[in-house]
Amino acid sequence: MTKYTIIGAGAIGGTLGAYLQLGGSDVLLIDSNREHVESVQADGLEIRRPNSVLRVPVPITTPDRAPDRLGAVLLAVKAPATDNASRWIASRLRDDGWVASLQNGLLEPVIAAHVGPTRTVAGFVDLFADLIAPGIIQDGGHGAIALGEHCGPASDRVRALAADLRCWGRPVISDNVPGFLWAKLGFAAMLAATALVDEDMGDLIDRHRRGMHALVREILGVAVAEGVVLEDFDAFAPHAYLGRPTVADRATDSLVAWLATQAKKRSGYWRDLAVHRRGTEVSAQFGPVVQRASRLGLDVPLTRWLIATMADAEAGRLDDGEDALLELDELGRS
Repeated sequence: MTKYTIIGAGAIGGTLGAYLQLGGSDVLLIDSNREHVESVQADGLEIRRPNSVLRVPVPITTPDRAPDRLGAVLLAVKAPATDNASRWIASRLRDDGWVASLQNGLLEPVIAAHVGPTRTVAGFVDLFADLIAPGIIQDGGHGAIALGEHCGPASDRVRALAADLRCWGRPVISDNVPGFLWAKLGFAAMLAATALVDEDMGDLIDRHRRGMHALVREILGVAVAEGVVLEDFDAFAPHAYLGRPTVADRATDSLVAWLATQAKKRSGYWRDLAVHRRGTEVSAQFGPVVQRASRLGLDVPLTRWLIATMADAEAGRLDDGEDALLELDELGRS
């Protein structure tokens, strides 16, 4: 049985860690939030689902009390923390150890720079969960997972991880995880834009289709220029946003209808801004899109707008988020 050390016990790491523990895996959570760690140590991790509540006793500790040597590591920290976390892991990783990214963004190269490409597993997770209080996660239900090697075809360790994660969802083993990650960036860009307003994210996407569609099209255009084959997931159909406006509208009709069925009505970006009063992952997630576009000679003004506008929101310089979305709509006309 594989022993998993999960770095980051928030929405993704905490949820998957709890289900892995329930599924019989040997799990250790590591998190730097001492209040969260102490709550889980005292009472277990509470997973609030739409129709039930689970309380899972799962081992957890802080980084200063972590084991000296690590084997199978699942990395679930926020994107801006990836570089430091990967450096810390590399100093403890066994010769046969490896790291799987269960994060949002194009972060496998950052991890590989510290632990090596052959010890890096690519992962995509679409998980509608939030850490709402120390020791408590609101879980919106099963989502999509795709796993594969960062370099090379799927391996035994990828197949074993996928089998273990069936306790939570239906993992796909893929040699094209970047196709999922880039598609998620297109979807996530819309969710990030909705964080500027305290309203249902599905309603905001529906109301500001012109700007949202243009933003998604721009980001996915960079992926296509890089030779990425985009992958559908959940209710998001990335190719629809690269085609005719009527096709994009039908895709958004389906997406908004699906979002209406979800218990989670605000994005994680919104929670970072409005609840936790902290910076978001936007710059760390979409900065690489701008960098890759620049190398390809592509202009990405809407992606730059998203990064700059979110920075204004994080600094308290944004007066009306709805006005910002109207500005995005105008940018989408050009």
